[in-house]
Amino acid sequence: MSQRQWVAAAIQKIEADFNRSADTHLIPMELPGYPGIDVYFKDESSHPTGSLKHRLARSLFLYALANGWLREGRPVIEASSGSTAVSEAYFARLLGLPFVAVMPASTSPEKIAAIEFQGGRCHLVERACDLNADSEKLARETGGHFMDQFTYAERATDWRANNNIAESIFKQMAEEPHPVPEWIVCSPGTGGTAATLGRYVRYRRHDSRILCADPEVSAFFDGYRRALDGQGYDDLQGTGGSRIEGIGRPRVERSFIPSCVDAMVKVPDALSLAAMRYVSARLGRRVGGSTGTNFVGVLHAAQQMRAAARGGSIVTILCDSGERYAHSYYKHDWYLEQRINMVESDAAIAAAAAGGGGLPALPWAALE
Repeated sequence: MSQRQWVAAAIQKIEADFNRSADTHLIPMELPGYPGIDVYFKDESSHPTGSLKHRLARSLFLYALANGWLREGRPVIEASSGSTAVSEAYFARLLGLPFVAVMPASTSPEKIAAIEFQGGRCHLVERACDLNADSEKLARETGGHFMDQFTYAERATDWRANNNIAESIFKQMAEEPHPVPEWIVCSPGTGGTAATLGRYVRYRRHDSRILCADPEVSAFFDGYRRALDGQGYDDLQGTGGSRIEGIGRPRVERSFIPSCVDAMVKVPDALSLAAMRYVSARLGRRVGGSTGTNFVGVLHAAQQMRAAARGGSIVTILCDSGERYAHSYYKHDWYLEQRINMVESDAAIAAAAAGGGGLPALPWAALE
């Protein structure tokens, strides 16, 4: 089989897999303290690989195939904190390609097990800032392809349509009382989802604004604030990894497009995890930490809307299931090890969700 024939067959397999899949649900959740404001969660945990990153992995594989970067029998390498790697391992197995995930050593064992279940291999590194360099080295040594989600996430996704997450949200909101959301809240991992959402609402001429909620250990918020001031942010470089797995980065990645984001808020990890527990209790099932970060952004947006006497809707993303974090976020001893006060943060989120002023003043930056 020629390379061209192999690429055609590979794309057909991915498209057939897509045709077998249903769209993800849009789940309403009432906030009693905010009458006239409707909140919805786009439940990306229902994808075959259990997270928002399933969409990204599919787009990255199609992009790499169309560009001629993948070859039969050659390995695919990715730098990932877990969820993207799980999804890419799925598509690599679908195409019969070896897959190597380059991951922080702190990644949850549940995610490692999920990657290995899909046939992938995990290469663990101590420092999050070494992920890309180690991935590039492995690609050179094996003759494989480094997928590089942090560069290509915003390019690989067709932001105009093709059932991207933005198009799906607006289709599902069509019959709701407020079909055009006031805010769509996400959190930056690569920045690709924020770029897709921001581009789509501008392309479709919607008035929705995009709010990015950045976790405590991450460079995105500082980079965004610098971009608003007309400054560069290439020199921003941290060494620690985010405790909120799947989001936050020690540097501002190339897929993060500040001009696609209307506002950003910086969220302490304690509040993210308290919000995670609150949402889990309200929905009756465990969600991951990044969903908690998003929900803090929802509360911040709802408070602004109420202060301005505005009703409407807010849509955010349920990124993945909390079952992947049973060893950490849902284990009391982990909070003791991390020195996170659960009592104070739980009270703050409960008060804010009830319409009170439980949230502390959080760092905020906006285009306007």
